Amino acid sequence: MRHSIEEVRLKNGAIGLLINVPGASVMATRVHFRGGLRYCRKPELYEIAHIVEHLSFGANSAYKSEFAYESEFTKNGAYHNAWTSDLSICYETECADFEWDRILDLKRLAITSPRFNEAELAAEKGNVKSELTGYMNDYNRLLWPRLQQAIGENVQNLSERVRTIPNIELKDIREHYRRTHTAQNMRFVIAGNLGIRRRHKIKKMLEAWDLKDGERLDIPLDELHGSEAVLIRRKDASNITFGFSFVTPRRFDSACTIAMSCLNHILTGTMSSRIFGEARRRGLVYGMGSSLNLDESKSSWDFDGEVDEENAIELFDLIRAELSKVLNGEIDDNDLETAKSYCLGRFQMAAQTVGQIADFYAEEFFKADEVENYGKIPDIVRTVDKEEIIELARELVSSGIFSLVAVGSCEKTLINDLAARLHL
Repeated sequence: MRHSIEEVRLKNGAIGLLINVPGASVMATRVHFRGGLRYCRKPELYEIAHIVEHLSFGANSAYKSEFAYESEFTKNGAYHNAWTSDLSICYETECADFEWDRILDLKRLAITSPRFNEAELAAEKGNVKSELTGYMNDYNRLLWPRLQQAIGENVQNLSERVRTIPNIELKDIREHYRRTHTAQNMRFVIAGNLGIRRRHKIKKMLEAWDLKDGERLDIPLDELHGSEAVLIRRKDASNITFGFSFVTPRRFDSACTIAMSCLNHILTGTMSSRIFGEARRRGLVYGMGSSLNLDESKSSWDFDGEVDEENAIELFDLIRAELSKVLNGEIDDNDLETAKSYCLGRFQMAAQTVGQIADFYAEEFFKADEVENYGKIPDIVRTVDKEEIIELARELVSSGIFSLVAVGSCEKTLINDLAARLHL
């Protein structure tokens, strides 16, 4: 979808993007604060940001309860959600164009005038506990926080997070909200049919949001390192669920990210890929994948999957062999051209809706205050070459920041063996 962007800095200190998608019948809004789990005041309150997020659409200055607010918000089909990560709290909204101003004002109420109360706090503490307890049965959700810990990130795993919930009191909720939900700490992306007059009205509305003065919170930095393999033992696990990462302590730019996307496609992207496709052909694994993941200070090349114990060594020997080929410069020209064509197709498919356009820009803007150049992406894809891919892969693998975490009922010696096979 064709669109244009205006980056705006409001008088109150908030910064955002207004994205004009001419003729759009939907408006998508994303409002972000650096205020996630790692911004808790002390470790015993680690889960506080998650509970603040859950309470965000509860009672406020105009509505006495979550149910009253929800009924008004959704009466014409509008949608809202919020999510919390290690560093972020983000509020998302999508609505029909004809009610954009009503919905934006309702969003203002939720973000600027929550009325935190004991009854809703008690309910949401229970809901968050239930949510996290449920995640413990999802082995992928279980292993990745443990891998973060293994390489030195100052995060808590799921069981540790659950234990902090009873410590959180109303005064802690209010303190965390006041410290994180400030105008200067706010970033936003709004996409829709935003002509000049509408953009002007949106700016006026956002500048009137009653948010306290504060500061853009700094990003916590960790001393990253490699680690021994970790086994999370589950007696009832019928196979091995694994994840491993090669990490470099810098954030890749768009060109690097696209180059690694091409490599991931070659290795694990389809049934004809070098690792996943070959593993399927041999009957070693039903599913596995790889991806490049970025945060504000590092880039992580992540692999994950599930494998039967008797197939694990053969699978990891295959992974090692194919990664070694890449590091030795062995990338097939036809494979690379196929991967580039795939990336171009996925790029075009990723901008079919207003919400997808908002998300495309929000990812980089919220993390690094950078505005992605949408129009240049196809040219970047076309110019990806083997030398660039090889150098990036070598940087990631040679950094020394590596760990493997597995969930299973096997012996730890097997997991140590699998990790050793990835010391390239």
